[in-house]
Amino acid sequence: MLNVVGTIFINDKKILIDKPRKRNTFQMIGGRVEDNETPIQAAIRECHEELGNLAIFNEHNFELIMDFDEIATSDGITKIHFYVFKYNGNLEGSLTKSEEIEDFLWYDTSFGTEILSNTLKNEVIPYCLKNNLIK
Repeated sequence: MLNVVGTIFINDKKILIDKPRKRNTFQMIGGRVEDNETPIQAAIRECHEELGNLAIFNEHNFELIMDFDEIATSDGITKIHFYVFKYNGNLEGSLTKSEEIEDFLWYDTSFGTEILSNTLKNEVIPYCLKNNLIK
């Protein structure tokens, strides 16, 4: 089973998500846990990689809030164990698009669910709504 991480950044009742160039949907800031890496180390590394060098966050403000098994959105076959971290604080600085990341979006439910990965649609957004993190 593949271990994967995602991090929730919240601002003004919206969650930060990104659109990889190779995908049709937006996803969480995150990715695969590498060999010899803990989930928290992977979450921090992925945030640095996907948000860019101008994004400022405190690495001590990550909190594991949920984990679950699912099938990867990317191929519909691969079994993954997904760790979701919440960033307890404000994301400072600015976001940088890259070869990997095409766009960022501060998401709330007014955007609908068609643009979301299965993980966001089925697990993360319902959790955020239930816990009054987003509108």
